[in-house]
Amino acid sequence: MKKEYIEIKGAVDTVIYQNEENGYTVLKLQTNEGGTTTVVGCLPFVVSGEQLVLRGFWATHPVHGTQFRAEQTDRMMPASAKEIYGYLSSGIIKGVGPATARQIVEKFGEDSLRIIEEEPEKLVTIRGISKKRANDISRAYIQQTSLRRLMEFFTENELSLKYVMKIYKVYGEHAQAALIDNPYMIVDEYFGAEFTEADRLAMKIGFRPDSKERIEAALLYVLAHNSENGHSFIPEEKLVAVVSRLTRVEKDICSRALRSLIENGSVIYEEIAGRNACYLKKLHYAETYIAERLLTLSTVEKFASYEPEKLIDRTERELGIILAEGQREAVRMAAVCGVMALTGGPGTGKTTTVRAILSLFDKMGLKTALAAPTGRAAKRMSELCGREASTIHRLLEAGYDPNTGEHVFNRGENDPLDVDAVILDESSMVDIILMQALLSAMRPNCRLVMVGDADQLPSVGPGNLFGDVIKSGAVRTVRLTEIFRQAEESLIVKNAHLINKGITPDLSARNGDFFFLARYDGERVVETIEELCSIRLPRNMGIDPSQIQVLSPTRLYVTGTSNLNKRLQQALNPPSAEKSEKVYGEFIFRLGDRVMQIKNNYDIIWKKINGEIGTGIFNGDVGQIVELDTKEQILTIEFDDRQATYTFDMLPEIEPAYAMTIHKSQGSEYRAVILSLMKGAPTLMSRAILYTAVTRARELLIVVGDGDVVRRMVENDRPQRRYSGLRARLERG
Repeated sequence: MKKEYIEIKGAVDTVIYQNEENGYTVLKLQTNEGGTTTVVGCLPFVVSGEQLVLRGFWATHPVHGTQFRAEQTDRMMPASAKEIYGYLSSGIIKGVGPATARQIVEKFGEDSLRIIEEEPEKLVTIRGISKKRANDISRAYIQQTSLRRLMEFFTENELSLKYVMKIYKVYGEHAQAALIDNPYMIVDEYFGAEFTEADRLAMKIGFRPDSKERIEAALLYVLAHNSENGHSFIPEEKLVAVVSRLTRVEKDICSRALRSLIENGSVIYEEIAGRNACYLKKLHYAETYIAERLLTLSTVEKFASYEPEKLIDRTERELGIILAEGQREAVRMAAVCGVMALTGGPGTGKTTTVRAILSLFDKMGLKTALAAPTGRAAKRMSELCGREASTIHRLLEAGYDPNTGEHVFNRGENDPLDVDAVILDESSMVDIILMQALLSAMRPNCRLVMVGDADQLPSVGPGNLFGDVIKSGAVRTVRLTEIFRQAEESLIVKNAHLINKGITPDLSARNGDFFFLARYDGERVVETIEELCSIRLPRNMGIDPSQIQVLSPTRLYVTGTSNLNKRLQQALNPPSAEKSEKVYGEFIFRLGDRVMQIKNNYDIIWKKINGEIGTGIFNGDVGQIVELDTKEQILTIEFDDRQATYTFDMLPEIEPAYAMTIHKSQGSEYRAVILSLMKGAPTLMSRAILYTAVTRARELLIVVGDGDVVRRMVENDRPQRRYSGLRARLERG
């Protein structure tokens, strides 16, 4: 449906805030009707005195009141000598200040801007302006005007202004020409546009529905979109069928376009796992690289002049433990293998085994790195092992390349990690892109121990890495099955294993650490969860709300995370005169809120209390808003021992985290978990999702909802199909 915009006109009074990287701006507009209003939107390099025609919507900010959110903009160049002087004297053009601006306008009057753009050599007639400076002024002005024209082009064609700065950075003054030449370029992962946005522009400027550019862009878009759903490849026949429906073009035309992409190397075609697989180039490389490295490591037996059994005995004595046979076998295997996998459910002793392996490696003189895919998982690993662990991103020194706009890892084949072994926890969460990066940063003789629960959900990103590795049989694997006595007393552990076997737990139990509260109405579920978080658990069990995590399979419905976050925020962090707020989208961000990073940001700067500075906040990191300055348009979030400052235009990167989806909770463990279970999409109501939720709780789990939903989830053991070729590659060697 086409948006109905409100239009306002006026001149810029003052610019309150401007982000030069993406153009996000807050300004005061003197409207033609009289009075001023606050405007927010993408308005790069806007200056005081500039005339604007804005189309967008009115919104109410809890602190600043009514604001106008501009989504489309017409920017009129100054015409009179007075307006031109105001424009030039604003400092918008590098090399031109008030004095130079006055000289230019006094000499050329209303023709000043044309002279700057078309005949800059005439500027040398002004005292103090050399030929070089004249050319520099002209070049800076042309850059400004080309960006303005690009914005006008976006507005005319109803494209989101959020892509403007990225496109301009890549193509400069030629950006509009590049867009007209191929509108589908903005579907590229770097720009991030939807296919439908590019398609609307292409159809408007005359591209044929069956044009090569259109069909090829659709093919690449569908492959990229499905990688976000976990697929490493898409079968040829399915890919062609989906693109045919998307573009409404015959399948044979789509097939020819696909063949063209295969021929030029943009898509890799291979028969694998019984499928005619079509890969994006980077995913094919990642999958084949992983298979090659793991197979090489799996053939390496690292026998040395020591006796593993004696070292294991020493390890048991020093740690004060007695390893079960499965645990002992895992430690023995780690001593002699280039790569191994360790898996098992809750209470089976994975952590003790990892501690024993780490101690053994120390005795063998090996320098070991501990890593996990998320900050929370790394922190938990550090606490349990008594040794610093880091995220994979931090271990690989993730960074941001300003020239390409892509993230990079500074550690790789050319600058590998200075370690002899890597122990990787929560391996089920690791996708093939991240695993390829880790393996490439490991020296050829570096050992790898992969640890995780193979029955949990697979990674959010592409591939089914841990599951494929174990099922292939190509990597030596130990599966721990014995539940230790202390863990056996936990209903959380007992019920997790029952669920994994397809047995519905006894929901009537009223003692222990697992409770079920039957509620058959969505509103009653939410009310009960509010009461548990704000009153019952803090008062009766001494559990602070910060130690409680509410989970749900879905974002939707009354019992989904979107509504739960609003209700829990109201209950746990209500508004007050002392708490500043910022409205963004469907949420109100408030001082003191618990929030989660929902996308990787490789260049955001963080600082620790001890003064250590680093970069990178990643998808799944949870923190608390400790500062929110509505005047400066910034907020500061504390992530465990790090603080990072966000400008308001970065708010799409965070969301409230009082409640989160079960998928988002992977890799984390909480003192208390409250699980909201009512209706949801069939694909989300599965055994693996329920099992993952239950295993997030360390001391207490309370399920609130419908017992029939629990039963149906236990019975639904149909895993979501993921197209991956890694298992087949490992099996065939």
